[in-house]
Amino acid sequence: MHNNDDMHNNKECPMSKDELFVAAREAMAKAHAPYSKFPVGAAIRAEDGKIYTGANIENLSFPEGWCAETTAISHMVMAGQRKITEVAVVAEKLALCPPCGGCRQRLAEFSGASTRIYLCDETGIRKTLALSDLLPHSFETEILG
Repeated sequence: MHNNDDMHNNKECPMSKDELFVAAREAMAKAHAPYSKFPVGAAIRAEDGKIYTGANIENLSFPEGWCAETTAISHMVMAGQRKITEVAVVAEKLALCPPCGGCRQRLAEFSGASTRIYLCDETGIRKTLALSDLLPHSFETEILG
């Protein structure tokens, strides 16, 4: 079920990880990437089961844009959620596009080492990694805060 603020609610019908991919692909279609021509979409499932999506939003003043993962995280946080259970990422021009280094740390802020990260191509999920695979020595936020 879709609504206008890019969130998907699955309270009535649990979403599969493939539906997480579909949400990321739909978000990618909303990307604002006039400079790089490299649209990216991300979908995050929060601990409450809701899906929060984002697309990259570029700005002529590089590097002042937002990555798709950053946009999805901001939707999640503004909805009052703080825990990510899984993430799907898809890029139009690069199959299995992983989150950038900055987004890896941003994801770690709201995830655990075993949080599943799904890397996709245009047809679906092709690789599943744990966050610890992408960022093996992240800052441990529970120690700092």
